[in-house]
This record gives sequence, structure tokens and C-alpha cells, in this order.
Amino acid sequence: MNGTATLARLALRRERGIAPWWILLIVSMALTMVAYINRNMGTYELKVTYLQVIERSAFLHALGGGVVEPRLEVLATWRSGGFLYVAAAFAATMSVIRHTRREEDAGRSELVLAGTVARHAPLTAATLVAGGISLAAGLLTAVALIAAGLEPAGSLAYGAAIIVVGWLFGGIAAVAAQLARSARTATTISLTILGAAYVLRFTGDATGLLWLKYLSPVGWGHLVAPYQEQRWWLAAVLALVAALLYVAAYRLLTHRDLGAGFLPERGGLLPERGGQDSAPVVRGPISLAWRLHRGLLIKWAAGVAVFSVFAGALTPLARDLISRPSIIADNISHFLGVPAGASMLGGYVWYLVLILAYAVALYPVLMTLRLRSEETSGRAESLQATPLTRLRWAAGHLLVTALGTAALMAVAGVVFGLIYSLTAGSLPTDLPAFLAGALSTVPAAWCVGGVCVLAYGLVPRAAVVVGWLAWILTTGLGQVVGPLYGMWGGSPVEPFHYVSNAMLEPAFQLAPTAALLAVTALLTTGGLLALRRRDFGV
Repeated sequence: MNGTATLARLALRRERGIAPWWILLIVSMALTMVAYINRNMGTYELKVTYLQVIERSAFLHALGGGVVEPRLEVLATWRSGGFLYVAAAFAATMSVIRHTRREEDAGRSELVLAGTVARHAPLTAATLVAGGISLAAGLLTAVALIAAGLEPAGSLAYGAAIIVVGWLFGGIAAVAAQLARSARTATTISLTILGAAYVLRFTGDATGLLWLKYLSPVGWGHLVAPYQEQRWWLAAVLALVAALLYVAAYRLLTHRDLGAGFLPERGGLLPERGGQDSAPVVRGPISLAWRLHRGLLIKWAAGVAVFSVFAGALTPLARDLISRPSIIADNISHFLGVPAGASMLGGYVWYLVLILAYAVALYPVLMTLRLRSEETSGRAESLQATPLTRLRWAAGHLLVTALGTAALMAVAGVVFGLIYSLTAGSLPTDLPAFLAGALSTVPAAWCVGGVCVLAYGLVPRAAVVVGWLAWILTTGLGQVVGPLYGMWGGSPVEPFHYVSNAMLEPAFQLAPTAALLAVTALLTTGGLLALRRRDFGV
């Protein structure tokens, strides 16, 4: 097809700041789990004890999925597989939509197709690049695991499962890009399917209804069973289904106009004032930002609430486990960085709160990057023709983002505290403590967002890379991921290092909280001043 090679090179150039981080994340997570099992469960007896802990909890068993055996390679892939398959699927999904439907939304596809470029070339280039990302992630994971001493055949099966799951969801995204009329709708469709697939897989492992896993594309990856049955035929079936999805995407592309889709868009209300059916009037930058952010905020709140319910429901099992003297309990004490005894439960609960906090820290990153998206699409420039200045426009977005971040952690604190109080504690005392503890992490999350604001103002073209890098480094060097490779307590260069354990100490320490707020204010002010001075839309 004319132009495919050129468009593929362009897509690779655009992916150079995104795809390598996804590949590095997948490979490093696989190796980290091998190192974690070797360090904390070095003997067969420890592995058996850990296996017994998993078997006592349907929730724990469902986190990894599949049949668990007291072997290094099986335990390592059980710990990492539940994450790696989803990560590969997400990376492929976003890559395909980024280079297909999003290009149409921006009008660039129309310009490209005005030349000697085949109609199917953009879709072909996008699928080749997304498929290459999945291929690189799977192959490098297999090579890394073989180099770490794991069985070659099982490592190759694990890499193949990662590859075909990525290809499959790349095909789903390609079909969604043809059905929807906008990149946002295509992303919603694809990620909804990914979320449903994960829930089906999780439910199947948690309840023992294994037929549910056969309904889940993510479950198919788990059913390949590397280092165990190694069902290569199932990997081949996944590749075949992915190929059929790509064929369907090409057929749909042939039968639609450029910029159109097959699914009807939701009709808007008429903008005139007055009347019961008139559209709500956007009264300023805050109202505008709220209308843009509210849908995603609600979805984030639902995800945070679901995780908090599971975390609270797991508390009785954790309390029972750490109350019994054992090597596993000693390892948990060392991992949490708290002495053995009653404080271990507080350390465990705080660890779960931090998992939520590090995840929620991604929210201000994504919302700040949406400023860049609004600017490059031309929508923000259109607003400059009104009395709304660029500083008021950006400040409105950032205010809604900051309040949304606090609201997400408030949801986490209330839901987690409520479930914990009902299963293992006291409602009048524990619920306020959980809420205060969750909110104490908000200044650190704001600080991560402040880095993105500064990057957006100073180096707008690199804002996406800097934003993602800031969150990845914060998480990778933090108190949740750091202990997996021996960095106990996290690193002083990430903001959550300065948040005290609110389950064991007062929730808000004046000096660290004030310092985090001051740094955030400086970063945000610097970004806004740089935005005011630079050219808009570059």
C-alpha cells in the first residue's frame, strides 16, 4: 500500500517517547517478581507456606489467576501475569487509537490522504506499530526470563501470551476506531471491553467458575499456562482471533467515510437559553473544566471505590495471617517496614492506602496533559477569541483537577474505612482515621501534577513524556514498588516519601505537608508563567 512505510516510520517516531517505557515496565515487572520470590521465598518450605496463604483467600488467588504451584517460575508469573497481560493490552489499544481515530479527529488524516497514500495505509501503519510494541515486549520478557535462569520453553510461552493478548486488543481497538466517530468514544469502547475482560477473568478465578475465563480475552492469556501445560495451541487461537479482528476493521474502513463512524453519537441539547430542554450554560473556566473532566472523574471514582472494597474485605485475612508467628509474617513485617506486633496491621493498611495514592497520582498527570490535547486540537485557541484568557482557562482546569484528586482520595478513605470498620474495626474511630490518612497523601499527588504543569508551560512538546516519566519514577522509586527490589522506604526524590504512616502517626505532619504544598505552588506558578509567555498552539 502506498505510504504505509512512511506512515509507520512517522508513528514509530511519535512512539519513541511512549512505547519504550511500556516495554521497560513490562520487562522490569517480570524480572522484579522473579527477584522478589527468590529473595523472600528462597526455600521450598517458604513457597509452600505462601501457597497456603494464597489458597485461603479467593481474592488473593484471583489477583494472579491460574493454578499456583510452589515453584519459582510459576509463582513469579502468577504474581506478574495479572498485570502484564493488561499492560500489554492497554499499550496496544492506546497506540492503535492514537494513530488512527485521533489522527482523523485532528484533521491530519485528511491531509495525508490527499496525497498518494492508500486509504488503508494509516490503519496498516498503526496496527504494525502497535503489534511491534507487543512483539518487542513479549520477546524481551522471554529473553530476560531465560537470562534470569528460568526454563526457556516456559519463558517463550509467557512471552507469546503477552504478545498475542496485545495483538488481540490492538484488533479490538482497530474495530472500535472504525465504529466510533471520535477517539474518545473509541477509547471508551476499547477500555470498557478490557475492563470487562479483566472482571470476567478475576471472577472466574475467585469463584472457581473457570468457564468465565474462556469468555475473557485476558483470561485466554492466563490459560496459555506458561511453565505448566503451555498451551501453544491457545496462543495460536488468540493470534487467529486477532487476525480476524484486523480483517473486520479493514472491511469497516472500506464502508465508511473519512471522519465518520457506524455508531451514532449522543445528540447534544440546543444551546439557546430558556426552556426546559436548553443546554446548560458554561459560565466560566471552572464550569468548562468541570464539563470536560466530570465523566473521567466519575470513572476514576468508581475504580477507586471498587479497589477500596476489595482492600477492606481482605483485612480480616491479613489480620489473621500476621497474628501468627511465622517466617511469612516476619517477611511481611520487613516488607512493610514496621516491627512485628499490633503495628503490623497498621503498616499493612497503610500500604494499601499508598497503592491507591500512587495510582491516583496519575489522575493529575492525565488531566494536565489534557490541557496540551485541548491546545493542539485548536479548541483552546478558539476560546482565546472570547474574554477568557489562557491563564484563566488553564487555572480553571488545574483547580478542577486538584479538587478531583482530593475527591478521589476522599472516596478511597471513606470506602476503605467503612469496609474496614465493619469487618475488623470500629466505625466511630476508624472511619475518620482512614479519611484523614487518605487525604494526607493528596499534597504528594499534587506535587506530581505540578511537575507536569511546569513541563506543559516550559516544554509543551515534551509534556507527555515528562508527565508519564514523572509518574513512573514516582511509582518505581516509591514505597510500594521500591521494596520489591530492595529499596525499603522508597526514595527521597519522590514526594510520597515525606508522607507519614497515618495509621500509626498523626495524619498531617506540618513541616512535610507545608513543604509539599510549597513545592507544588512553585511548580504550578512556574508552569503558568511560562504558558503566559510562550506561543500558544506550538
